[in-house]
Amino acid sequence: MTRGLERFVGRRVAIVAAGVGLAGVALVALLAVGDQSDPLATDTNRIVGQPAPKIRATDSEGRPFDLDDYRGRWVLLNFFATWCVPCIQEHPELVAFDEAGRKEGNAAVVSVAYNDTAEAVQEFFDTRGGDWAVIADEGDVSLDYAVVGLPESYLISPDGVVVEKFIGGVTRADIERRIAEQ
Repeated sequence: MTRGLERFVGRRVAIVAAGVGLAGVALVALLAVGDQSDPLATDTNRIVGQPAPKIRATDSEGRPFDLDDYRGRWVLLNFFATWCVPCIQEHPELVAFDEAGRKEGNAAVVSVAYNDTAEAVQEFFDTRGGDWAVIADEGDVSLDYAVVGLPESYLISPDGVVVEKFIGGVTRADIERRIAEQ
C-alpha cells in the first residue's frame, strides 16, 4: 500500500471510531437522563376518576358479592396473595382501617385473592385477622382494574368513583389522608 493510501485509510478508521465513540457516549447520556418513571406506577387504564368497574362474584364464605352494595361507604379494594411478602406486611394496616371504618360505619375493605387456593386464603385470614369480603380473582377482576403487581389497592368513594390507586403496601394513614382530601 502506498503511504498516501495508508494515511487515507487510517484517517477513515479514526473518523469512524470517533463517530462510534460519540454515539456510545450519547446513548449513555440519554439513558442516564431519560425518563426514570416507574412503568408499574402508571395507571394503564386511567381508572382513577372513573366509576369503579363492576364486581359481581361469590366471596370466600360462599355469599353473593356485589360491589354496588357498598355504595354510601368508602371501599378499599385490595388485590393481594397469601404468598406475597408485601401483602403480608400491609395486612395489619388493612385490619386497622377496616376496624375503624366499621366502627364509624363509613368504610370497608374488600380483598381480591390472586392466584391462591381457598384454603390458603382462609388460613391467611384465620392467622392474621380481618373480617371482610374476599373474592377470588378469576382473571377478569384484575384485568378490569389493570392490576400490574401485588399488593395494589383502589380507593373507591361512596358514590362509586375510583379516587386513588395505591401501588405497593398501603398504610391506614395513607388511606385516611386521601379520604380527608376529598
